[in-house]
Amino acid sequence: MWRSLLPEVPPGPAGLDETRLERPLGPVSLPVPDDPAGEPIALVAEAVGRMAEMVGLREMRQVVGPWPAEQRRLVALQIALWHAYDDWPSVGVGRAWVALLRGPVGFRRDDLLWSLAVLAESEARHLGQAHHLPALIAAELPDDQLSGLLPVFEAVLSARDEIDTLDERLRVTRLYSDVIDRLTDHLPPYLLHDGDRVGPAIRAALGGRLSGTGMRPLLLHAVSLAKPVPTRGWLRTAESRLAAAPDGAAVARVMLETFAARGEEIHEDTDTLLRGMVWLVAADPGEEASAALARAAVVAGSPPSRSVGYPIAPRVAAAAVEALAGREGDTARALVALSAAVRYKALKTRVSSALDRAAERRGWAPGEAAERAVDDHPARVFGRPGGLELIVEIDGEKARLRAVRDGRPLKSVPPGVDADEPRAVVKALTRTLGRERERLEGLLSAEREWGWETWVTRYLEHPVTGPIAARLIWEGSDDGVTWTPALPPFDRFQRVRLWHPLRATPGEVTGWRDRIVESGLRQPFKQAFREVYPLTPAEEETRIYSNRFAAHVLRYPQAAALMRARGWHGDYLGFFDGGYDSEATREFAGGAWRASFRHELVDEEVHGRVAFCSTDQVRFARRDGTAWTPAALTEVPPLVFSEAMRDVDLFVGVTSIAADDSWADRGEHPFFPYWERTGFGALTAAAKVRRDVLRRLLPRLTIAARVKLDDRFLRVTGVRGAYKIHLGSGNVLIEPTDRYLCIVPSGKPSGKSPALPFDDDRLLSVILSKAIMLAADDKISDPSIVRQLPS
Repeated sequence: MWRSLLPEVPPGPAGLDETRLERPLGPVSLPVPDDPAGEPIALVAEAVGRMAEMVGLREMRQVVGPWPAEQRRLVALQIALWHAYDDWPSVGVGRAWVALLRGPVGFRRDDLLWSLAVLAESEARHLGQAHHLPALIAAELPDDQLSGLLPVFEAVLSARDEIDTLDERLRVTRLYSDVIDRLTDHLPPYLLHDGDRVGPAIRAALGGRLSGTGMRPLLLHAVSLAKPVPTRGWLRTAESRLAAAPDGAAVARVMLETFAARGEEIHEDTDTLLRGMVWLVAADPGEEASAALARAAVVAGSPPSRSVGYPIAPRVAAAAVEALAGREGDTARALVALSAAVRYKALKTRVSSALDRAAERRGWAPGEAAERAVDDHPARVFGRPGGLELIVEIDGEKARLRAVRDGRPLKSVPPGVDADEPRAVVKALTRTLGRERERLEGLLSAEREWGWETWVTRYLEHPVTGPIAARLIWEGSDDGVTWTPALPPFDRFQRVRLWHPLRATPGEVTGWRDRIVESGLRQPFKQAFREVYPLTPAEEETRIYSNRFAAHVLRYPQAAALMRARGWHGDYLGFFDGGYDSEATREFAGGAWRASFRHELVDEEVHGRVAFCSTDQVRFARRDGTAWTPAALTEVPPLVFSEAMRDVDLFVGVTSIAADDSWADRGEHPFFPYWERTGFGALTAAAKVRRDVLRRLLPRLTIAARVKLDDRFLRVTGVRGAYKIHLGSGNVLIEPTDRYLCIVPSGKPSGKSPALPFDDDRLLSVILSKAIMLAADDKISDPSIVRQLPS
């Protein structure tokens, strides 16, 4: 604490009342003397305090402005003393000081020493206003009256984390920085300190450049930025500070690049400084500055490892997004990459808005920014000595590395060969493929069409998107009325759009499913076998909400993770105020529509963690500028409605306790009736599609003679007994008594499973695995299963 750094502290000015107020100040009328001379200082100060709680600053100045300077000085010091006891309202103290200290009041060095000592021992140090008076006194004193006090001012700033609010921390920073600027050219201790590992790394990277000409005022101005987007005044000052610091622009870029290279969480002080640095770098319109901003944005907006989503540098991320949105050139790619990396809802919304603004400025259609920004990863072949080549190839939705020597493939990369760069490309390309798969699936809810040349360039012939698009069904039209579905390549059309089974006849859907299975084509996501969800009469009756998937019990941790994976965002449930219910939302049709899925907490695990949630209504809203307007279900575009309901069905089907094989072991649990009713009940749309897939696949399997499909079950005849597997939950019953058979999937494939036409239905794989195992039940060796089988 700075109290020990002070020289001998004089006693307080004569006339101050050092006793505490008998009662806290409040908005009670108390006469304020027109001429305070001769009145006790305590009485005058109390009157000023009550007035400050009742009237505005203008009225305050009209009353106290004409008072003698000495009287205003003493009243200001009395207020500081009482505020130190935490008896003075924090709002009133700021207004009172501003009114009293308008113009010089004749402060002395002793006043400064005394006020610093009072602040050091104050009970109200957590309030930013308590720090104002010493800085205001110092601002009035000449430089020679501040000698020896630099360590004290720096210590005050070092302890500023005690202050409750960020705005007040920044205000105190500015007040004391102005004083410190007069005494030193060194970097203030609250900048680039050891509170994180990025600050020291930046200091090491820049060394003496941080003390160069004009650097201190530039850094202090950078840290003064309090919002993601600066005012015009801030930008004008930044321009002049950059002009006065020849190395300023380069230093700002080094700071951002050092942060981006480390990719670590940072202290809020560093986050605040780098937020200002973002706009100093953004003053340069060049491509290198854009690249630096893009790298910083992606790193800052990404969550740390094992995090649920909060970004490592939220202030830097928000500022970088806004800076990129306003720049010319190819900034959409960085925003798209950031959108994919971000999990934090508020930042994701900011990125989405920035992309919309960038697209609108360029005249692009919704979603066009994302498809224009797909990285094609041109570096795919890496030569090595001795005729060796390392080749990065696309295999489905992943990339893989292949080694070739003199044209002959090798089993693996030879030992000792430098493969770091190609492996980094494999990792980056796999990420891009994953994002593209998600983006193309998202197009199923949009009425998006492309001209032929645009579609060929951005989809069919694109080096990354092409291998995904080639396994999807598209529709072509020359008149915009008649659409012909086909797999690429196909004849030229005027317009092209992505095929959706909701727009097709039942016969057309059946034909495409047969063709996909017979050809062995593995689609990147369910398209031919995609579930569809038309509006039901019950939903027309409820009008503004759907209860189709209400009253289910889900395993909440898995449900929350799956919602995030599918792009739904909502508050996490928990045993705290406001944590008992949540509304997960996701945007569809390029952000024109939003669906919300309500759910609430119903139970807890050990240590207070939420174990289960119950499901409730699904609602829809259309975008209206920056707001959302609730919409009746009949107004929602059918593709949007179907895609949103498909997601909710997925959440229920995958994470419902009805799909938990071990639930029967819990005994008389309150949820057991739901588990039994749902785990063997009527099939959902997803389960009906699963049955349709099995109908096509089972005749191709070696167990075909031992299996049979009926309305809800896959029946299996084994050697020891007969079984039926529910197509909705995967639960197994032993016939003829329907005794439950618990088989908990190991997560590892058992036996050779058939190739599926898609890979986004884990339960289908589980059902096939169980069927193959039970068809040969005499070969089962797992004792936990064997003891449940018929004798």
